[in-house]
Amino acid sequence: MKSQSPLRVLVAEDQALYREGVVHVLEASGLDVVAVACNADDLVRKARAYSPDVAVVDIQMPPHHGDDGLRAAREIREFDQGIAVLILTQFLEDRFAIDLMGERPEGTGYLLKDRVTDAESFVDSVRRVSRGGSVVDAEVVSRLVGRRTRHDPMDELTPRERQVLSLMAQGRSNQGIAEELVVTLSAVERNVTRIFSTLGLPRDARGHRRVLAVLRYLHNAQPGALSVPSYRTSDSRP
Repeated sequence: MKSQSPLRVLVAEDQALYREGVVHVLEASGLDVVAVACNADDLVRKARAYSPDVAVVDIQMPPHHGDDGLRAAREIREFDQGIAVLILTQFLEDRFAIDLMGERPEGTGYLLKDRVTDAESFVDSVRRVSRGGSVVDAEVVSRLVGRRTRHDPMDELTPRERQVLSLMAQGRSNQGIAEELVVTLSAVERNVTRIFSTLGLPRDARGHRRVLAVLRYLHNAQPGALSVPSYRTSDSRP
């Protein structure tokens, strides 16, 4: 991702009060909001014109108020992979997260709008996607962790490995997982290595294995209605 300082952000949101709130939070944290957009077409135009580090995008925008923001975000990712995208949504649907992240999960995020009230975590999420990390609402992960198909390789994970993977998916570092589970760092590292192996994510796999492990959950799960969550962020580092 781009490394300009301060971080340059494009905010796309059609609701004026909410848009101004997001802009205020970002600028108060030292980020440079280079432009705002009120509809999907304007978003794409300004992404091309300003080439920001991150686009923070409402999923429902004019002209159709459906998934116009998501479509625009995917278009931006197609013409400039250097622009990270953080999608904000009022109603969480796992299929939108899958559509956004696809085969290139690095530099993408998908969060409920309610989480923006936690300014520190929100800004941290913006910074993380700008560095190539992935941010996924924790409710997506928690609702999908237990859903396993008959031939799902997750069936082969031990309860401890599932616990470690759940914490990985919530954005915990190996050290953070060790502290949460009150185990040694080396024990966590062994579990993480076995998880990658079981899920078919070898060391030379394309992409970031921690992100790909989360996406394996998403792709193997059945779609369904999701409730309002809290969220955690996840770096792209393996």
